[in-house]
Amino acid sequence: MIVFKKYFLFLMVVILDLVLYRMDTNKGITAVQTGFDYLVEMLLFIPPIMILVGLLDVWVPRHIVEKNVGKGSGVKGIFISILVGSAAAGPLYAGFPVVDAMLKKGCRLSNGVIFLCTWATIKIPMIMMEIRFVGWKFALARLFLTLPTIIATGYMVEKCSVGR
Repeated sequence: MIVFKKYFLFLMVVILDLVLYRMDTNKGITAVQTGFDYLVEMLLFIPPIMILVGLLDVWVPRHIVEKNVGKGSGVKGIFISILVGSAAAGPLYAGFPVVDAMLKKGCRLSNGVIFLCTWATIKIPMIMMEIRFVGWKFALARLFLTLPTIIATGYMVEKCSVGR
């Protein structure tokens, strides 16, 4: 029963893929191929991220994290979270182990959320592409509307979190 609980989501995806395959073979094949492609992508990204997290855990002392992005970091912690999040590379799911390691080292929850939200929405290469395709006025307007929302989200998540 514990194994079933542990792999429930995976089993549901397999069952839904089988049902989709029976209903429409082409869509079923496409769904399985897409799932496989995402699995391969994750297997390529996760090992380097785990190495990075391991290095973060060993090389960065707890007091450095607490001082720069911990409870008393204030505006400096927000700035660092935004700066590091915007410089991050890779898909968003790679950021979750990084934030987990940061939280274990004393990072404030709001700064962890700010880091993840920034990773998702404000990467430096993405801003450059945005400027190229939709212009600098639009890119700056989106940036200045997105940043306060990210910061507010970080603090709301921290305020509403249970047991933290």
